[in-house]
Amino acid sequence: MNFSIAQIIARLWAPWHEISCSWFLWQRLCAKLRERGRNATRESGAFLLGYRADGRARITDFILYDDLDPHALDTGIVHFDGRYFGTLWDICKQRGMSVVADVHVHPGGAGQSNSDRDHPMISRAGHIAFILPDFARPPVPQESIGIYRYLGGKRWHTVPAAARRIFFHIGL
Repeated sequence: MNFSIAQIIARLWAPWHEISCSWFLWQRLCAKLRERGRNATRESGAFLLGYRADGRARITDFILYDDLDPHALDTGIVHFDGRYFGTLWDICKQRGMSVVADVHVHPGGAGQSNSDRDHPMISRAGHIAFILPDFARPPVPQESIGIYRYLGGKRWHTVPAAARRIFFHIGL
């Protein structure tokens, strides 16, 4: 039998969340985003890897953009070269995971820029993009995280602030 006590407890406490992440992984991710942002002087970001089941996703790992594309952050904003997607897909295959979302930081708020709207990191309908405000400086209240679902055709749905805790769970 293959089960996890943490998964069972998480389902009992948070059965309706569309996407979830452990608190420890989220803290490590935010620390790495701050580190790669070089003391809040440039944007940084990551692909969030994990598993999908029953219409829900669980983030279990991440790959920073500049670990794949060494020049992704050189201009101060994220510019990921598409030639590196092959490496990302190879890593996902090796780990038996998929990209369940992406995240990047902004210097101010968590709203999407025109560039964010026009150039999704994964241009597949249903993909989730997170934007962390203030270069992910702590604390990062969950309500302040921008959450966007790509609808296709450069169209997005913004998860309203009041629904973010239901949509995205950080915990077990």
